[in-house]
Amino acid sequence: MGGLPRYALVTLALPRDTEIDDITDLYKGIIELAKKFEVAIVGGDTDGAPRVDITITVIGSSGDNDRILTRSVARVGDKVAVTGYLGTSAAGLEMLTKHLNFGLEATAIIRQAFLRPYPRVAEGRLLVECGVRAAMDISDGLVSDLSHICRASRVSARIEADRVPIQPAVRANFGNRALELALSGGEDYELLFTASADIIERIAAVFSCPITIVGEITAGDAGTVNVVDNKGNPVSLPKIGWEHFTSK
Repeated sequence: MGGLPRYALVTLALPRDTEIDDITDLYKGIIELAKKFEVAIVGGDTDGAPRVDITITVIGSSGDNDRILTRSVARVGDKVAVTGYLGTSAAGLEMLTKHLNFGLEATAIIRQAFLRPYPRVAEGRLLVECGVRAAMDISDGLVSDLSHICRASRVSARIEADRVPIQPAVRANFGNRALELALSGGEDYELLFTASADIIERIAAVFSCPITIVGEITAGDAGTVNVVDNKGNPVSLPKIGWEHFTSK
């Protein structure tokens, strides 16, 4: 939301047979990332449970001003843009669960995206400073999360499939499935935002990561997102993203 993370609460519910080394490694990762962003871990709880349950709550502030990024202020005519590459985390999940073998470099890139996503905190702050108002991170998938913005803003959107940025390692190893992973895979935690073309051009000039315009906000039924190919034909997807109460 363009804010600054300040404090974190970590709650663990664990079975009795949980390996101590696994929990130690988990905390090492949490502490390492917290230090990078100057986040203080101020509490939480630990309890027994039949399954592993990890709940982390982060509390932050808007910094020196009251402006934050929300889902409800996208406007018809805004361009839709994203940071980085999409589909890499979903590719990592598939690579690891299906024991797929790629080259060393591709494996490292894809594995890193899934196991150690890096939060775009600095980029979120820059979006606010550059005048962006509507944004969120991509956790459920590009199409699904854009529909959240559209629903809150009472607009529709169009995504041009050939513009969606895909990591070359994913495109090379997943072929035709790479686009599906990028559109609906989720867990990339890249930033999805809307703004005028002029603002996005200014953002691209100061950001260190790639910025790609993938579509436009349009008038229409609130929450509807249409994906089209380079000829304007509809692109169908097996699913639009993670559905919290139906996905398995």
